[in-house]
Amino acid sequence: MESKLPIEIRPFSPVYEKQVIDLIVAIQWKEFDIPITADDQPDLKIIPEYYQKGNGNFWVALHNDKVVGTVSLLDIGGNLVALRKMFVNRDYRGREIGTAQKLLEISLDWAITHGIRKIYLGTTPQFLAAHRFYEKNGFKEISKRDLPETFPIMKVDTKFYKYVF
Repeated sequence: MESKLPIEIRPFSPVYEKQVIDLIVAIQWKEFDIPITADDQPDLKIIPEYYQKGNGNFWVALHNDKVVGTVSLLDIGGNLVALRKMFVNRDYRGREIGTAQKLLEISLDWAITHGIRKIYLGTTPQFLAAHRFYEKNGFKEISKRDLPETFPIMKVDTKFYKYVF
């Protein structure tokens, strides 16, 4: 089903920095009660240097030039990446709109064209819909001990997934 809303996916540009930070922190803090601030996530202030290098990238989902979603792949070496910062504004979630699916698909396409073998991700117990979304899209739950040594574990993450191409 095609979305009724025109959602455009673009690589991150610094012009979107404030909107990206505001979106992510609002979802974490206000929606899911995860006590994490922008200061706790210094990577959000250096997205090009942190994410958009090597086999990594960072994308924004836009509706009328408003950031409504984000996703990134962080290069962790050895043709492996970590899927990070997958967030979608509540009003743009769901199968009908397809924002999360579009974000995931662009990151999977990127990974394929860059020779990535596996994608890892960490998430929190509160993100139940995200767990179902990842599992529906072929991610398999793994234990923390099965993560590569280079995987950056966030202190709030207790559930982990792997996608193998």
